[in-house]
Amino acid sequence: MKVSIIIPLYKSEKYIRKLADSILNQTYRDLEVVFIDDGSPDRSGIIADEYAKKDSRFKSFHQKNEGTCSARNKGLLEATGEYIMFADGDDWLESDCVEYLVSILEDNNADMSMTDSIFTTRDRKQNDTDNVRIWTNKEAVAGIINTFIIPVGPWNKLYKANIIKENHITFSVAWFGEGLYFSAMVAQASPRVAVGHRKVYDYRLNNPNSGCTQREVKNGISSLNNIFYIKDQIKLQSPEITEAFNWHIWTNYFNLLMYIVGAKEEMKYYEELLKAKKELKRYEPLVIKHSHLSSKQKIGIVLKSYLPVYFAKRSLQNAEKAFAKDTME
Repeated sequence: MKVSIIIPLYKSEKYIRKLADSILNQTYRDLEVVFIDDGSPDRSGIIADEYAKKDSRFKSFHQKNEGTCSARNKGLLEATGEYIMFADGDDWLESDCVEYLVSILEDNNADMSMTDSIFTTRDRKQNDTDNVRIWTNKEAVAGIINTFIIPVGPWNKLYKANIIKENHITFSVAWFGEGLYFSAMVAQASPRVAVGHRKVYDYRLNNPNSGCTQREVKNGISSLNNIFYIKDQIKLQSPEITEAFNWHIWTNYFNLLMYIVGAKEEMKYYEELLKAKKELKRYEPLVIKHSHLSSKQKIGIVLKSYLPVYFAKRSLQNAEKAFAKDTME
């Protein structure tokens, strides 16, 4: 079965060769790589063209800058594989990434596969043992919304192309966190989901141009809009899904408050700041009932709910220190 890997490119010049070379080194060979140059102002598109010239499995497309959602949707239109994967332009893949995701999907007659662990530029230790489980669509949706269980993003996952097409799933919601929407919607439409524990995807935490690194207030607002929209679109119901949404909404309110404090824009976003403080307290008793949170995590949630500005400043300081130490190329 052919696997199409869709890769949107924007200001990826520094990293794209590492990603492309990691794909060339995949043990699974039946691949199609779909580069979408989203009007990048650097040489990302030119480098993509170079790989397309030297390997017929690589395809390079160019469009004016319309954002990541548009680029990924273009990739979905151009992809011809039975399976779909995504990668970000600044990340890379372990040599067995595609083979692993395909094998746990096919060996278990699953409709989607993913792992609950990833390498990052700050964590290079592989898990000692693997643990492959089969989840229902309800379990998969809850796991994806609980981003401390399944890493957030459309990457690190393998999807059946026919499920995406038959259910008309796209990146149509151009909000920050659009990958969460996409993977949750595919999981909802997938009766059997294979979940592995092996790290096969490498996520970069030290890209200064990344939206997750920049922590802009508009992205915090967008993330909140996104999670409420996802909640409306998920038709499956279970106590675990309810827990997941409560935790994720609480987390997004804390992140929004942290972004406002970090940007020193408390006056500009005064109403949003007040609402975030109010909602943190309102969701706190719901979140500490979460069955997957440890006692230590629950204590942290209580403290952050009632002393949010103090802990937001601490979180920002810790993030700055971690970023400064993260020098992996």
